[in-house]
Parts: sequence; C-alpha cells; structure tokens
Amino acid sequence: MKALRYHGKEDVRIEDIEEPRVSSGTVRIKPAFTGICGSDLHLFYDGPMEGIQGVSAPHPISGETLPVVFGHEFSGTVEEIGEGVEGLSLGDRVVVEPFMVCEECAMCTSGRYNLCPKMGFIGISGRGGGLAEYIVVEERWVHPVGDMPLDQAALIEPLAVATQGVELSGAKEGDVAIVGGAGPIGLLTAAVLKAYGATVVITELSAARKDKARETGVADYVVDPREQDPVELARELTDGVGANVAFECTSVPAVFDQLLSALRPGGLLQVVALHPSGVSIDLGQVVMTEKIVQGTIGYANVHEKAIELVNSGRLDLSPFISGKIPVERIVEDGYTVLRERPEEAVKILVTV
Repeated sequence: MKALRYHGKEDVRIEDIEEPRVSSGTVRIKPAFTGICGSDLHLFYDGPMEGIQGVSAPHPISGETLPVVFGHEFSGTVEEIGEGVEGLSLGDRVVVEPFMVCEECAMCTSGRYNLCPKMGFIGISGRGGGLAEYIVVEERWVHPVGDMPLDQAALIEPLAVATQGVELSGAKEGDVAIVGGAGPIGLLTAAVLKAYGATVVITELSAARKDKARETGVADYVVDPREQDPVELARELTDGVGANVAFECTSVPAVFDQLLSALRPGGLLQVVALHPSGVSIDLGQVVMTEKIVQGTIGYANVHEKAIELVNSGRLDLSPFISGKIPVERIVEDGYTVLRERPEEAVKILVTV
C-alpha cells in the first residue's frame, strides 16, 4: 500500500509498504483526512526527537526505528474488525486517539495515561499513521463520530488538546477567560470555552489571525495588545477583579507574563503551549495572590467530550479547515505554507 514515511530532517517519502493485518482486539481503518500538526513541522524541519521516536534505539513501546509512517490527526472508516472487538461496525466513521502507552505505570493505571513516561504517538513513534491507505489500531483508541463529516472529524485530535486544557482549568459558564494566541490551538481553546458558556477574550498580533477569530465567532473580544491592554480589559469585564482563567497558547514569555497579570487573585493560568526556552515566573505575584500556574499535555479521556461538542451543534469545526491537498503536495502546499505563512492557514488536511 502507499504511505508517506518520515526518514528524518526534511526527508519524507511516498513508499510502497506492506498492508497491516488485523489481529484480535484491533480494527483496520481506511484514513480519509489527516491534519498537519505543529509537531509534524518541527519534525520535518528540525529533525527527529529522541525518546518520542526510535532514533538511537527502538521506541520502547512500538519497537520501531525510523522511518515511520507519518500522520497522527486523522479520521477514517472502519474496514475490518478483529476478533473480540465490540461497539464498532463496518463502515463506522471514526477518529483515532493516537497514543501508545505502557498500561503498567502509576500514571497509566490511574487513568492519566497521557503522562506515561514511555508514551509515544501513532503516526510519530510507529504503528502506522494516517498518511497511508490503511492502518490497524487497537480498539481502545478508536472513537466513533457518528454522522460527523470526515474532514471535520480530522480536527477532533487538536480539539481534544483544547478540551483537555479547558477541563483541567475548571473553566465554567459565566467565567471570563483570556486566550493568548489565535493559532490553531488557541482558536480551538476559545471555541471550547465559548461552548462552555464563558466570556472569551483572545489576544493576537497577526491581522489574519485576528480576522479568523472574529469570523469564527470563538471570542467575544479580539484584542491586539499593541492597541489595547488585555489586563485592563479583563478588569473592566470583572468589576476590577480580573479574569477567572487564562490559556497560554503562544510559547511567548511576554504573553505568559501578561496573562498571569490579567488573572484575579486565586485565578488559574493554563499553559497549553510548549515553552522549550522556558519562562521566568514572578513567584511573588503567585504566592501573594494565590494564583495557579498549571500545565497540560495531550489529552486523556476527553475524546468523547470533544466529539459530543461537535455532534451536539455547540461547536462548528468547518471554519478551521483552510485547505485540502493530496499527499504528493504535502511539502510544497502543506509544510512550506504553514512554516512561511502560518497566519494564512489554521488546519490543512491531506489525503492519500
């Protein structure tokens, strides 16, 4: 079968590989659409990540080394069902929660499997991926999406990242929430907050991304911090108290600082973006006002909630789809566009 495989820095190849076979407890899926994620761009332009991928040694769970089939944000249809699988039928529209975990450590057995120290990702660490004609996945990771269009369903994985962050934050109806950044995860985080009934403020510098935030209706206020102080706006909206929650989705230290200042005493800053260079935290402010800084990574047990948000009509994913391209054009029309002109696209979908 045809598949796009990642060999290393700036090296992806469409190759013919053996079709995966169904075994007990697994299902075979024909991928429909696969989204390009920021982690895909990092891997393509910067090279493989030791630990997440088999580089100097095979990945501890998949047992694979490079090359691997790419694509972890994907939707598809069930084509074959292995022995013992229940709750799935041929032809079901599904998405895959692309984890591989040990299922034995304290984090896995407590239900927080996204914190498994051996954790890897289908489509990054091995076990196939969405950029292939077929993939076989353990039943545990397969989620039916009902009648949801398969192009929208390909966005359930990043929507689950946003849902995880909002769930961890405890944000609720009536809260004032500030989201730093209107990139893909920032927009989806704002969309989840709106669906939960919060008043949402988005801060963003890019004109195109500000326009997208307005067009999609995910925010009540779209603020350019060069023109309006988000801290002052948060206080205006809360009788001078400050925002209940804030979400850092930019990886920019200055945004982190601004969001922390915009919180009320006892407020929570949910860090969704990765900060590879680190940030300096004003611990005096944290201690004296009992503010909370909390991280989140991936997702655990939230895919069903994310799917329900869409199927119930509370959240529309269609405005976040920026384009659809064939796998043969993934570098030119996918990676290059998202790296050089990121403000032009939210989510580009790829077909094999």
